[in-house]
Amino acid sequence: MRNNTVKLLSTLLTLMFVHLAAGQPPASQLNLMPVPEKVELLAGKYRLDAGFTVRIAGAQSGRLVKGASRILDRLTGRTGLFLANPTSLLDASAPAAGMLLTAGRQGELAPLQDESYDLVITPDGIKMTAETDIGIIRGLETVLQLLDADENGYFFPAVRVHDKPRFPWRGLLIDAGRHFIPADIIRRNLDAMAAVKMNVLHWHLTEDQGFRIESKAFPKLHQLGSDGLYYTQAEIAGIVAYAGDRGIRVMPEFDLPGHATSWFVGYPELASAPGPYTIERKWGIFDPTFDPTREEIYQFLTTFFAEMATLFPDPCWHIGGDENKGHQWDANPEIQAFMRKNGLADNHALQNHFNMRLEKILDKLGKTMVGWYTDAPPELNKKYIIEVWKGREAMYDMVRRGYRSLLAYGFYIDLIQPTEYHYANDPIPVDSVLTEREKAMILGGEATMWAEFVGPETIDSRIWPRTAAIAERLWSQSEVKDVAEMFRRLAVVSVQLEELGLTHIKNFDMMLRRLAERHPVDELKRFVDVIEPMYTYSRDRPHVFKSHYPLTRVVDAALPDPPAAREFDLLVEGLIAGGKEQEECLKSLTIRLETLQADYPRLMETINGSPVLWEVRPLAEGLAVCTTIGLEALELVKKQQKPASAWIEIRLALLKKAQVPSGEAELLIAHSLEKLVKSMARPDSPPRK
Repeated sequence: MRNNTVKLLSTLLTLMFVHLAAGQPPASQLNLMPVPEKVELLAGKYRLDAGFTVRIAGAQSGRLVKGASRILDRLTGRTGLFLANPTSLLDASAPAAGMLLTAGRQGELAPLQDESYDLVITPDGIKMTAETDIGIIRGLETVLQLLDADENGYFFPAVRVHDKPRFPWRGLLIDAGRHFIPADIIRRNLDAMAAVKMNVLHWHLTEDQGFRIESKAFPKLHQLGSDGLYYTQAEIAGIVAYAGDRGIRVMPEFDLPGHATSWFVGYPELASAPGPYTIERKWGIFDPTFDPTREEIYQFLTTFFAEMATLFPDPCWHIGGDENKGHQWDANPEIQAFMRKNGLADNHALQNHFNMRLEKILDKLGKTMVGWYTDAPPELNKKYIIEVWKGREAMYDMVRRGYRSLLAYGFYIDLIQPTEYHYANDPIPVDSVLTEREKAMILGGEATMWAEFVGPETIDSRIWPRTAAIAERLWSQSEVKDVAEMFRRLAVVSVQLEELGLTHIKNFDMMLRRLAERHPVDELKRFVDVIEPMYTYSRDRPHVFKSHYPLTRVVDAALPDPPAAREFDLLVEGLIAGGKEQEECLKSLTIRLETLQADYPRLMETINGSPVLWEVRPLAEGLAVCTTIGLEALELVKKQQKPASAWIEIRLALLKKAQVPSGEAELLIAHSLEKLVKSMARPDSPPRK
């Protein structure tokens, strides 16, 4: 941890105080994310000008032409050079192509596809080769990240890159069931996924709170189960095609037998207890469950799955399958009689019976079933893919039993956990005891964006930029784990993602302006920069949240793992560590605390004048306490004085009080200053807990 802190601090201070001379950066300073498997920096630069052209040789595909055109559009947007010219990309015989792309074949949108590529940039031009057009698509994102500039204009550094993903499955789950996420937001997140080389959109389409897809076979599913918020079949087809153009698969999830209330609003006869049913407005695990004992259920699902299979060509199909309490099964005499007749000892056995029936239906449609890991092992065909959310050891148990697996545990981005935590979550760490055969059965993982507390305005800020770090963990080699380097590159990539229409940066200011109403926003922004939403599983206490509650409060505007609070903590760690950076840490912390202290009067004017902000008033008051204590502590450090134990005890009590959440958010710098005060204890003082 200390080494990571020193590296992060060094990176931070470099960004703050050092201006690098123009010229060719070392390979380690390239802003590539994910880091390629091999990068070799060569001599020279390839200069970009308005005459730049792209040519496609080898196997042709519409996907490749569209991908090259998008890169030209984005280069045009970044440089102001008119590069998106009408010259044919397919005329391989034309002279002086700035970039030549050669694919061996058209790749399939299926697991285990070859996504490797080789890239060589010299002062004479750019050449990229790949086994598939999908590999070229991945490599084009690397080319775009290599763009740089100096006093002579734009250029690409001369490099040789050989690259391929470590894991074949690098997914993002978007939950559109709990809060509906419009199609345009799905599309821009697909663009962002492609930018960081992710390749599976896991689309969670049904929940207790909503059935989000049009069914022509069973129209009451979406008519009665969605509040009118659903995707038409034309929208679904358009998004699947949009994803395919970017080499991204779309795997639907239709959650059953539990998490199924919205199915039963229109078709209560599917449930294990009589209706009527209404859309669930709260969050949690609810009783409504499919009845697995009746043949009519399987006839219904056969028809429905066949209809949906025409929209989702992907070979994988997620059935959900988690968090079934079984209460309706326990209370239904007919279900209990069925279990006794068929020798099904418990609800787990009954759910296995249900899953095996589903597997047969999906198998006839050419689909491989995917489901969430449950409390007991499944009894299914070994084609079944298990997505694990209960811990890495649960995944290891599954692969030892012969099941291919995905890791979701540790990638739950809805929980508001630090980027560094997700980055360290390696599906197969270096100390893994798995055999090579077992390792090969771990397909990869998925960042999971569950939507209890996100909506269209905030979802981008909960996914990005942290998911770019997860994308690197799943693409890059296990040796790539320098946290300081990750954060340096993440800051660059985060801004670049804005060109794709993401709102993870700009909506922050917009939401704060609305919260402040007519009041100035600068002080409010610096305040919210050092607070963070609570860990999600703690947000439902003491409140009972419902699906129609607003997502427009401070806790919704505040960012997960806010950079300003993280930088403050690094400076505190650097100050405690001592060494050559201590003086710079002291100066920077003093400036930050003095600024926050000076902000306090106007911040309170803003909070007092806007009732929606009243709930975070205790955090603002706590911030005032923190700035006073922090500046006192820095003055003691500056004078190289140790405080009395009574001073420490009193300040720690005040800082502990400042850490109490309010408005479902917490003041992060209170934790940082607590570390600083504890570090100031006299050598003969008892250790602080």
